[in-house]
Amino acid sequence: MIGISKLYCGTVEPSDALRYGRHSAHLPSHLLQFSEDKKPVIVWNVTRGCNLKCVHCYAHATEGASGGELSTAEGCRVIDDLAAFGAPVLLFSGGEPLVRKDLPELAEYAVAKGMRAVISTNGTLIDQKTARVLKKIGLSYVGISLDGMQPVNDRFRGVKGAFAKAMQGIRHCQEAGIKVGLRFTMNKRNVQEIGGIFDLLEEMEIPRVCFYHLVYAGRGTELLADDLTHAETRAAVDLIIERTRQLHAAGKPKEVLTVDNHADGPYLYLRLQKENPQRAEEVLSLLKMNEGNSSGRGIGCISWDGEVYADQFWRHHSFGNVRERPFSRIWTEPQDPLLLQLKEKKNHVQGRCANCRWLDVCGGNFRVRAEAVSGNVWAPDPACYLTDEEIAQTV
Repeated sequence: MIGISKLYCGTVEPSDALRYGRHSAHLPSHLLQFSEDKKPVIVWNVTRGCNLKCVHCYAHATEGASGGELSTAEGCRVIDDLAAFGAPVLLFSGGEPLVRKDLPELAEYAVAKGMRAVISTNGTLIDQKTARVLKKIGLSYVGISLDGMQPVNDRFRGVKGAFAKAMQGIRHCQEAGIKVGLRFTMNKRNVQEIGGIFDLLEEMEIPRVCFYHLVYAGRGTELLADDLTHAETRAAVDLIIERTRQLHAAGKPKEVLTVDNHADGPYLYLRLQKENPQRAEEVLSLLKMNEGNSSGRGIGCISWDGEVYADQFWRHHSFGNVRERPFSRIWTEPQDPLLLQLKEKKNHVQGRCANCRWLDVCGGNFRVRAEAVSGNVWAPDPACYLTDEEIAQTV
C-alpha cells in the first residue's frame, strides 16, 4: 500500500510516525503502514456468498454461502484472540460481507474489544437503516468497490444496476456520518475510467480512494491477459499522481493510495528525485518504514471456514485453521515452511528481485503473482515495471 497523497503531496512526514514510537497499538489508522512491530491487519472473509458476479473476484464468490462458515460464537472467539494478540484492524470482507446477517454483531464485538473495524463491500446492500446501524456500532470505515462508471462497472459486476445501488450506498454512508472511500482494480478493460473515479471523488466529496493493481487469484486469473503492460502501468500511476496533485493544489485534498504493487514506491521516489530532491529523501525514509509487501507478516487473512492465509489472495495455501489452533499461535509459532519464509522473504527472492536496490523498500513485491505466472513463488513479480537500470545497485 503506497500512500500517493501522503508521500507525493507531503501530508505525512517521517516525524509523524516516529512521534508514536511506530507501535501499531498507538498509531492512527493513516500511519499504520509505518509501524515497526507489523502486527497484522486481518482480512476476514466472513462469507463466500455475494449478490453480484464480479469477473475479477479473488474469492470465487458464489450466490449462496458455502458450507462450513464460522458461526457467530466461533467468530467472537476469533475476535477475542485477535484483540489479545494486538491485531490493530479487522477488515470484514467476502464475498459480500453484508450478506451475512450477523455482520453488525461481529463488527460491534470487535469494536468493543478495542479493534478498528472496517468493511470492504460492493455497497449495493447499504440502505439507510444499514448505514445507521454501521455508524452506531462504531465502524471506522467503509470501502466500496467500483470498476468505473455505470456501463463499465455493471459489466464487471455482472448485474445491471450495481453502479446505481453503490452510489446510493455511498450517499447513505455519508448521511449517517461514516467515512466512506472507493476501491478500484486497474486492468485494460477499465484503466480509462481512472479520470472518472477522480471526478467522482470531487463531485461527491469522497475523502479516500485505493487503486488496486490486478492480482492473479480466484477469477482474477482469467483476466491475466487483460493486466496492464509495464508501460500502461507507468502511465496509470503517473495519472493517479497528477490527479492527486491537482486536487491538493485546488484545496480539495483526498487520501489516494495504490495497492498490491510495491514498485510504485521506488517509482514515486525516482520521480520526486527529479522534481523535489529534499522531499524525495523524506519519502525514501517513509518507504523504508513501510517495508513494502507484508503478506504473511503485516497482513493476514482468515477465510469463512477458518483457514488462515498469508493474505486474501493466497487461498491455495493454508497455514492452519482457527478452529484447531488460534490465529495468534498459527502466526507466531509457524508450522508451515512457507509462512516462515514469507516472514524473511528478502532472503529467498530470486532473479532480478534478489539484486534489486529497492528490495528493502518493496519487500520483494507480490509472491502470489510470481507463482501464478511462473509456478515459482520466489521468482520475480511479473508486474514489477521498473527497468533494469532503475533497479540496478548503482545508477
